[in-house]
Amino acid sequence: MADDKSKSDSRDRDRVSGDQEYEVGYFASKFGLSIPQVRELIAKHGNDRETLEREAKALGTR
Repeated sequence: MADDKSKSDSRDRDRVSGDQEYEVGYFASKFGLSIPQVRELIAKHGNDRETLEREAKALGTR
């Protein structure tokens, strides 16, 4: 089921939804990762945006 964008709220902005293709795609393009890499990060570290961004940056420097 797609998000209802008319009912937006800032409460989930600190999370990355692994079920939403556009969120995973945006995150992947932002950090130069593939979609499977982003899904692996979410599976390993959870969906907290701050943690994922830190791990994505570390993954990009390897």
